[in-house]
Amino acid sequence: MPKLRFRISMSVDGFVAGPDQSVENPLGIGGESLHEWVFPLRYWREMQGMPGGEVNASDQFLRDSHANIGATIMGRNMFGGHPGPWKATNPWTGWWGKNPPYHRPVFVITHHPREPLRLEGGNTFNFVTDGIESALEQARRVAGDKDVEFVGGATVANEYLEAGLIDAMDLSVAPILLGGGARMFDGVGDALGQFALERTIAEPKVTHYRFVRR
Repeated sequence: MPKLRFRISMSVDGFVAGPDQSVENPLGIGGESLHEWVFPLRYWREMQGMPGGEVNASDQFLRDSHANIGATIMGRNMFGGHPGPWKATNPWTGWWGKNPPYHRPVFVITHHPREPLRLEGGNTFNFVTDGIESALEQARRVAGDKDVEFVGGATVANEYLEAGLIDAMDLSVAPILLGGGARMFDGVGDALGQFALERTIAEPKVTHYRFVRR
């Protein structure tokens, strides 16, 4: 069966976003620093349609983490927008403009129903209101023989971990301390004991850890 692979950037003290998240500041105070390592990379720039970029171990790690992915799952906060029901006119269409970087079906876990959102580049956002297992089932159905990726945020990630549904994790740890915000691994019980470290890559701006289910 295709795997569910989770990837995320986090701080040394375990936060994937800083304090005081909002529509205006979705990553919270200091949260942008979690991703500084990725912006210069050639692969990231390719996804944005830009030339050049650095080619190093982080670039290869990022390429590997995106390989063989057929569908994406994310939480409502990752997709973003105002809280509560979607606006009837001019509803939120994501942080990424007309051509998001996924280029595949995306399943957004939310409490509020909405018709699918179709954007350029093969990006279709489907809004799932009946839980994490339904989102995974739908994503696997369209992914075929490829894997499914989950990209955040922390609350839904912890739900998937507690349910034992994640098969592999790519954790990119930035050398910063946020002191508050959205914390990974809260309430997951002994679920983390089911994973073994497969690979570590230490770079100046980030350390990557790949964990796989035992």
